[in-house]
Amino acid sequence: MDFDLTEEQRLLKESLDRLIGDRYAFEQRKNYAQAPEGWSRELWKQYAELGLLGLPFAEEYGGSAGGPVETMIAMEAFGRALALEPFLATVVLGGGFLRHGGNAEQCTALVSKIADGSLTLAFAQTERHSRYDLADISTTGRATAPDGCLTAKKGWCCMAIPPTS
Repeated sequence: MDFDLTEEQRLLKESLDRLIGDRYAFEQRKNYAQAPEGWSRELWKQYAELGLLGLPFAEEYGGSAGGPVETMIAMEAFGRALALEPFLATVVLGGGFLRHGGNAEQCTALVSKIADGSLTLAFAQTERHSRYDLADISTTGRATAPDGCLTAKKGWCCMAIPPTS
């Protein structure tokens, strides 16, 4: 088995390391954390332009057709910098649910928005009263308006404030 990175993966790693190294020094990170969103919209746009936000998605839906190794390379770079942008919540968690559980219509409608940075996602997992019983759910949903509405009190939520136009 060959565990070496391919040439494309090495280039991805090098460009990400360079970007993070140039844009995520201690003082810069502190400034990003003090932004209204708690992260840098400018960097989020750069991630989109570099194709990072579409890494694990199929090209037919507007993604970059990367795989788990490319996503791992991005997550390692973001982890080393303690990056604040919602890559984990949006691309890995929310995007993973969409990739594995969404139908073609949902993927067509949402993946391109994730990939271009105009859609961020949140992952709200446990409910306060359920403790460790994942089947004890009281979240309700209503199909009102085009976007629908969820009502719940969650004990843990990995999220980001949605971008505005």
